[in-house]
Amino acid sequence: MGESSTPHNKTVKLADVARAAGVSQGTVSNVFNRPGLVSEQLRERVEEAARSLGYRGPDPRGRLLRAGRVNAIGVVTIGPLNGFFDDQYTRLFLSGVARACEARGAGISLVSATDDEIAAWNIRTALVDGFILNCLNEGNTLVELAKKRGLPFVAVDFPVGPGFDVVRIDDYRGARQAAQHLVDLGHRHFAVFTFETEKEVRVGFVDDVRAVRSSFEVVRRRLSGYRDAFRAAGLPPQPVFETGSEYDGVCTGVDAVLAANPDTTAFVCTSDRVALHVMTYLRSLGRKVPDDFSVVGFDGIEEAASFSPSLTTIRQPGIGKGEAAVELILGDKPDGAGGRVVELPIELVVGESTAPPRKGQAA
Repeated sequence: MGESSTPHNKTVKLADVARAAGVSQGTVSNVFNRPGLVSEQLRERVEEAARSLGYRGPDPRGRLLRAGRVNAIGVVTIGPLNGFFDDQYTRLFLSGVARACEARGAGISLVSATDDEIAAWNIRTALVDGFILNCLNEGNTLVELAKKRGLPFVAVDFPVGPGFDVVRIDDYRGARQAAQHLVDLGHRHFAVFTFETEKEVRVGFVDDVRAVRSSFEVVRRRLSGYRDAFRAAGLPPQPVFETGSEYDGVCTGVDAVLAANPDTTAFVCTSDRVALHVMTYLRSLGRKVPDDFSVVGFDGIEEAASFSPSLTTIRQPGIGKGEAAVELILGDKPDGAGGRVVELPIELVVGESTAPPRKGQAA
């Protein structure tokens, strides 16, 4: 192929550049692929014609497609690109992807789904052998675009229907285990803090309808696990607050919860990041963990263990998820492969952030 295009410009072909420069198509091809065979004056003329037309060079897809494999994977995530590096859990996941790709000599293309138009363009045109779709919200149009590409893809932590590969953990069991740990310690008054329930964060208390209808499978299953643990203990529904993942939202949540229910003794958080924000803000208020409040997280990031006090959390294999997703795309595929589900183990890690409520606190 000898063409170049952008989302907003018509396709410019190698022949168009040749015509504009008054040379043969072979000369244009040499300028871009074997410039040493072309005189400097002629090369500059062709390059100027290419720039004026917006032509960036021969499309490498033709050569790559003839080879049958690009040896690269596209990783798509719901958050901004900096989230690949700023969020500790996502960083662990991406580390697993990178390890597995490096072992196979494959490259990685990162795609953020925060801008649907740009992400759609990247999915339609990315030179990859397949996609890893990480924590997208259900119904996301990018899933349909990935299907239309006809390339293999793996959904991580959300369902995409029969016939497609999935890597996941049992979020419901992990959440229920975390809540049960606090119940067993004697806590009876909780606040559940969750990251965004929809693509757009709405900081505030979450009613049952929003919790049940969240377009994120992870959110629904974790909230369901907490809810069922409380119900099995004979407790009434506990308040759920959508904080998002940022510190300001968590501060707002702590203030709102303690104003509405001063008897609260434990915070149950859908991620370690949220839980660590809770502990940091409580400390700024002069409140102690676990003396005044117990806090439990979910993910098992490195900072959960190094924080003081260390965080009780549900550890999931972030690196293992990334490695498993790459293996499903680049590994050997049995006849009729598709619809494979890889469920990885989780474990409760008891740190220093949880303890029985102190005497005198409401039971």
